[in-house]
Amino acid sequence: MAAPEVNAVAQEQDPAVLNALVQLFGPDGRSDPYTPARVLRDAGPIHQTPLGHHVLTRYEDCAAVLSTTAWSHAEEAGMMHPTVKPEDAPEELPTSFLWMEPPDHTRLRNLVTKGFTPRTVARLRPRIEQLAEELVDNALAAGEFDLVETIAYPLPLIIACELIGVPEEAYAQVHQWSQDLARGFDHDYTLPEESLRARSVASRGFMGYFRDLLNQRRVHPRDDLLSALSQVEDRGDVLTEQELLATCITTFVAGHETTANLIGTGMLRLLRAPDQIQALRDRPELTASAPDELLRLEPSVQITTRAATRPITVAGHDFEPGEGVVVLINSANHDERAFPDPDRTDVARYSDPMRPAKKHLGFSLGIHYCLGAPLALLEMEILLDVLLRKVAVMDLLSNNPPFKPNVVIRGLESLRVAFQPA
Repeated sequence: MAAPEVNAVAQEQDPAVLNALVQLFGPDGRSDPYTPARVLRDAGPIHQTPLGHHVLTRYEDCAAVLSTTAWSHAEEAGMMHPTVKPEDAPEELPTSFLWMEPPDHTRLRNLVTKGFTPRTVARLRPRIEQLAEELVDNALAAGEFDLVETIAYPLPLIIACELIGVPEEAYAQVHQWSQDLARGFDHDYTLPEESLRARSVASRGFMGYFRDLLNQRRVHPRDDLLSALSQVEDRGDVLTEQELLATCITTFVAGHETTANLIGTGMLRLLRAPDQIQALRDRPELTASAPDELLRLEPSVQITTRAATRPITVAGHDFEPGEGVVVLINSANHDERAFPDPDRTDVARYSDPMRPAKKHLGFSLGIHYCLGAPLALLEMEILLDVLLRKVAVMDLLSNNPPFKPNVVIRGLESLRVAFQPA
């Protein structure tokens, strides 16, 4: 694939800024994106990448962009995936309402919400508790194990499959497709050819698989999200098959891949801060708010994009309609202007409603706030409860665990740990 032309203006920036941009988006940024993000944040609120994209580094500006419809998410395909032809996007990039704006976004989100209500999430608590206990018991029986493989992936994978209606024999296949799609959210020009091919195979595989499953549910409905979505109506409006399939894929990947990353990187944060594990033992009620702190520190979605819908000024830069911007969630969530001592793990940070902390951007803001946020937080909360009850000692066996190469959706490749029972 031919590389895009390097932006001349970006090349004239401070060498320290250019170096930080290269480090942040390059392989070295996977294990630690926060050090180069701090360099960028300290150097200024906005910079330009060698590809010509402007990036926002500070919380106030990032939050302002995410929280208003003056900025659209509908152009992400064009900004991040220029190798995909528009006519191929429905099959190659099935993202449902993620990359839509009102009125289509409103219509689809309202319909999907009917099949993904708080009552549905609350009904999942006993099953999540049962599964978390089984996975932790298996880990304790092993003694030493890979937390990503043993707990972080199985928990949200099985819950997402059961919620949507994916049978157990397909777990391994949809898991692989999900990982390939998550990798494919990175900018096309940064992906090797094999990753682009894998994304295409995963996307089309998902579409075909869910199409077959949908046809089965139309004949024999079950108590699952796929059956519910096929029947939702709102003033006579319904989901088209394309919208339904894309919504199932989006729900699965977002609910599985990002939650697995939250569990993995969140546990790494805790294992590196034993005083915070003790704080959770001393105050078990903190498990309800600790997941928000872990996601602030380690957002599963590290960056996102928006495009101006009208002339607008942000961080001193005048944007024209259609001009895009990259929102550095990883930088904004560590901005000392918004979060005191931002790099410190503090499981009590979000626990006091009388002194509320700033809302982190790990679930975005505004109309694109993550629909599955309550489920992700619930899974992490329940897992923490089970770990505190069943595990007396949690030891980290690797000081530098490997991260996946993903830039946008970041997570651990593995995490070797040792558990001792309570």
